[in-house]
Amino acid sequence: MARVKRAVNAHKKRRKIMKLAKGYVGARSKKYRIANETVIRALRFAYIGRKLRKRDFRKLWIARINAATRTNGLSYSKFINGLKLSGIEINRKMLSELAINDAAAFQKLVDLAKAKLNA
Repeated sequence: MARVKRAVNAHKKRRKIMKLAKGYVGARSKKYRIANETVIRALRFAYIGRKLRKRDFRKLWIARINAATRTNGLSYSKFINGLKLSGIEINRKMLSELAINDAAAFQKLVDLAKAKLNA
């Protein structure tokens, strides 16, 4: 069996890690072992962050919709319930955008929701 020399592959692997560690401070960007630990940790946080970002945006949209509906005399939960009863399917991101950029259209949606709740 021939002996396998790993010099080229090992160098490629290390170079990849060091490239990812570019911009880190001190030994974290200079020494492979420390850089590797830091990069692995950073990639783990990035993975977690991609999941958290979805939750954070949904929370933000709900807060914006709630603020806009309360100025129109309705709570968020009643507003969403009214929209569901009236058969309007619009996601929270778009509702949030309407609340910010087109108050008149959002007011009409609130009125529709109120009408369905009272009926």
